[in-house]
This record gives sequence, C-alpha cells and structure tokens, in this order.
Amino acid sequence: MARGKKQAAAEAPQIDEKHACFRLSVRPSAIHRWGVFAEEFIPKRRKIMEYTGERCNRRETKRRVFEREFNYMFTLNSYWCIDGSTGGSGAEYVNHCCEPNIEARIVKEHILYMSLRDIQPGEELTIDYHFGKDVQRVECGCGAPTCRGTINLLD
Repeated sequence: MARGKKQAAAEAPQIDEKHACFRLSVRPSAIHRWGVFAEEFIPKRRKIMEYTGERCNRRETKRRVFEREFNYMFTLNSYWCIDGSTGGSGAEYVNHCCEPNIEARIVKEHILYMSLRDIQPGEELTIDYHFGKDVQRVECGCGAPTCRGTINLLD
C-alpha cells in the first residue's frame, strides 16, 4: 500500500524551485486537473515564477497542439512559443480564471508571472489566458462571480 502512494506522489507535477521566488506546490485543482498553490504569503506586484520550457517555432507549435490532449504552449511572440510540457518550471499548471490573481509579463524574452494582489497561503494561482476570438472556443470552469463562460476573450 505505501509503495502505491509513493508512486502516485512521484507522478504528481512539481515546481522547479530555481524558477520560483516563493514556496509553491502543484496539487489537484477545482478549476482543472492540476493547479499551482501558494505555500506562503505573496505580496502584490512581486515576481512569483518564470514560465520555462522548450522554445518552438510556429510550425512545431501547430504540430504539438494537434498531437496532444493537453497543451502547455505559451506564446512568446509572433514566431516563438514556449512548450511548458518539455522542461517546464511548473508554471504551466497555473489555471485560467476570469478574475486572476497573477499576470504574465514578457521581459527580455522571459515569461514572468507577477502577482496582481496579495495572495494568501493555500490560495490557487490563476491567470487570464486571454485566448483570442479566432481560437477554438474553450469553456471556462473558474467559478469566479464575473466568469465570462469561456477562456476566450469576448471582444
């Protein structure tokens, strides 16, 4: 019995501490599959972690998106995406929310997650994915009072 629990724990995603500025964990999320949770207080306007992974061009990004059930692609610019499923820091498990507590900033080709407000220990980190209207519509399950019902932008 203990062996099975150990194996399950080993399969859970992890945070790469060298890319995180605070203590964070990956746990099951009420929003979707896995989520990233604060393990300590995070003040507003602070860098929380960097989104890392393999850099992919547009053609490779398109191939991977159509090949996989779950995608962790973050658009860096008009040519490059970062695939968090290969060499990711754990930031790829931050879920979408229509009322997010963090935002992404691209600084010198690095994707940084920054806090929008104070975040309490145990709170799930969330970001607005801002999927465009031209992207296939994805239902939102964030549960926020102002949820727009989709991860895609409406305007």
